[in-house]
Amino acid sequence: MANPDAAPEWLEADGLGGFASGPVRGPRTRGYHGWLLAATTPPTGRYLLVSDCEVFVVTQSGRQALASQRYEPDVVHPGVDESVVTYHDDPWPTWTWRCADGIEVVHELFVTKGRARVISRWRLASPRPGVELCVRPLIAARDPHVMTRESQDHSLASEVTGRTVTWRPLPTVPAIVAISNGSYVVAPYWYRNFLYSEERARGLNANEDLLSPGEFRFDLSAGEAWIGFSTASWSEDFAELASAERARRAGFATALERAGDAYVVTRGSGKTIIAGYPWFTDWGRDTFIAMRGLCIASGQLEDARRILVEWATAVDRGMLPNRFVESGEPEFNSVDASLWYVIAVWDWIAACPPARQRALAADFARVRAAVLAILSGYANGTRHGIRLEPDGLLAAGEPGVQLTWMDAKVGDWVVTPRIGKPVEVQALWLNACWIASQLLANQSAAQDWKARFERGRAAFRAKFWNSSLSCLYDVVDCDHVAGKVDAAVRPNQIFAVGGLPQSLLAAEQAAAVLATVDRLLLTPLGLRTLDPGDPGYRGRYQGGVRERDGAYHQGTVWPWLLGPFAEAWRRVHGAPRVGLFAELDRRFQHGHLPEIADGDAPHAARGCPFQAWSVGERLRARVLGLG
Repeated sequence: MANPDAAPEWLEADGLGGFASGPVRGPRTRGYHGWLLAATTPPTGRYLLVSDCEVFVVTQSGRQALASQRYEPDVVHPGVDESVVTYHDDPWPTWTWRCADGIEVVHELFVTKGRARVISRWRLASPRPGVELCVRPLIAARDPHVMTRESQDHSLASEVTGRTVTWRPLPTVPAIVAISNGSYVVAPYWYRNFLYSEERARGLNANEDLLSPGEFRFDLSAGEAWIGFSTASWSEDFAELASAERARRAGFATALERAGDAYVVTRGSGKTIIAGYPWFTDWGRDTFIAMRGLCIASGQLEDARRILVEWATAVDRGMLPNRFVESGEPEFNSVDASLWYVIAVWDWIAACPPARQRALAADFARVRAAVLAILSGYANGTRHGIRLEPDGLLAAGEPGVQLTWMDAKVGDWVVTPRIGKPVEVQALWLNACWIASQLLANQSAAQDWKARFERGRAAFRAKFWNSSLSCLYDVVDCDHVAGKVDAAVRPNQIFAVGGLPQSLLAAEQAAAVLATVDRLLLTPLGLRTLDPGDPGYRGRYQGGVRERDGAYHQGTVWPWLLGPFAEAWRRVHGAPRVGLFAELDRRFQHGHLPEIADGDAPHAARGCPFQAWSVGERLRARVLGLG
């Protein structure tokens, strides 16, 4: 089957929340694409500084472009013959251009870990006389979510000191420092009316102007051309930076592991996980789901420790933030983020040998205290109607608030409100109760949590079983009305069988749930979020914001759910499902995985092109031998 996905993209992340990204071929398609996107207060405070570079090779035959741009009304210029380009991404994005006169130019681009800096190198594949390279930066100097427009407020001035050039387009935006081994010519002007096709398709602002302060020139026949862009100057040699970064990346055995490294970033004195590139920051729910594969299963236990300890300080009334916004207070609008934290703590502790636990006693005490604060807060009742009910199950929700992972909201419209007792929330809550019974040294307290687990599990089996469809209801006691149920067939029920430490169902029920999910929801790229036979099903994730968010959890496929499905399959059948991940691995050989895909075949990739929990669950499944 031909690959139905959009043009592939590359990503280079700096470990601070900043990154570089773009299409493998052709002009930029997103307003987020750029060479230097820096996080000033890692991982937030982001600014897109350098969007792209116009690049030309000059020979006796003339001037040939090695880059193209799309402009309004829908014109690509310069016209670049894409058939002349080859590309690979090991260890970083590398293009080979076959130019006129048989000249081949190799272009490499990489970001260095722990610093907002991107390095670009051009070289001739074979020595040739009389080859010049011209590189003209295109500067955005903006919030990544908005577009630049030509303005007299922008400064086009260049400060040139030796081989260092500094630009300060706006006083409110970080300075841009460029260092090269070429010459620089001050020649400022604006490029106008760029068009970003992906933003247009998403119903968003898709037009922009970019300023260009000057041009770098290199004698490519004399040797390699280097340019680095950053927010501060540096003294390291270009070749040394490349050698060190190449050696670091050699430590990853697979493309999937190398991709996973992009999402673990600095927050304060600790670590966190970027939910996805290019537009997400760190979300609580995404962090704790993704870290099970990115950090714990893959053996990065120190990163896991730093994430869990950093987030432990954020517990408030039993809740962890679902999102830290770029500016303003954290958002406490998730019922499950805190419970996923408990699951991640359990995985981490289980992965740490006793000697490590003893050495990190203070940190273990902190995360255990956070777990107890979460469970006590939920049991006693907290925001948004989250409370433990007499049946041992967890109620949650109020009008106008989206609390579960199915959290799409457009204005005042909550697409899938799921008020009451959602099935995966119960699976998480009961697993958290079981974990507390294992973690607490006080035997009386541990027995109390075990009793809550057993009482809740009995109620779960009695209330959630839908005998007419041989699966589980998605929500019971809907809208806090006793006995009211939502019978929509959704993937959330899989967590009662796989994906969490404890399965909640008897063997016969577990097998029936798995069979229903397999028959109605499984696709080659993940699980659909709704049965295609449901009147509310949407098979394509397309259109403007309202159309897309209306489809987000109404049939759209989520790759991360393959991990829990794979674990459920092995628990029920005693062996992995052969070929479960084959299509996902085939389509995305660079290791990164998308956020979502269409529910209808051919299941084109959609949404965020680089998603942490998609990669994390694929890694976890691979390490656990699930496929």
